[in-house]
Amino acid sequence: MKFFVDTADVAAIKELNDLGMVDGVTTNPSLILKSGRDILEVTKEICDMVSGPVSAEVVATEAKAMIAEGLKLAKIAPNIAIKVPLTWDGLTACKAFASEGHMVNVTLCFSAAQAILAAKAGASFISPFIGRLDDNNIDGIELIADIRTIYDNYDFKTEILAASIRSVNHITDCAKIGADVITAPPAVIKAMASHVLTDRGLDQFLKDWAKTGQSII
Repeated sequence: MKFFVDTADVAAIKELNDLGMVDGVTTNPSLILKSGRDILEVTKEICDMVSGPVSAEVVATEAKAMIAEGLKLAKIAPNIAIKVPLTWDGLTACKAFASEGHMVNVTLCFSAAQAILAAKAGASFISPFIGRLDDNNIDGIELIADIRTIYDNYDFKTEILAASIRSVNHITDCAKIGADVITAPPAVIKAMASHVLTDRGLDQFLKDWAKTGQSII
């Protein structure tokens, strides 16, 4: 499974990237706002740091304007994945970008039917939003499973990029089902290293070591 980090925080990306925990990055208008930086500037810095795909999202809602924005974003770096919403206009733009060889991340997917359309439009990635479905009492993990089954049935090449990840359990459940990629905030990825029994075990080891009166160095 590939790990994309869902942030525009360059320092957080660098920390994870240095550990080999970043295969790509996803951004969106909300994350750009949170960074407080110019979208072109911060996206270029991220692209220079990370070798994998970096999703940069259009903000237009009409296909022609989406295409114009997407082509401008694609000029930032070769590893840009143009991010478009799963609307009819977004699918139109996706087809145009894919036809020219650009990576496309189709976002805001909430149904298997939408995922089928994105694959047929040539999307590189489909981004089903797990957490937002869960918020509305719909099983987000079940959607990932449905898309996996459909894509495997027809050998669609679009990668399933599980998004709106809220917990470590979301990540492990996606891994069991066979999502190709997850994108999560840095804090959730780092939380994967934590376990109460690890903490307890380490505490006991340190207490026992202190009783030996020894020093390794």
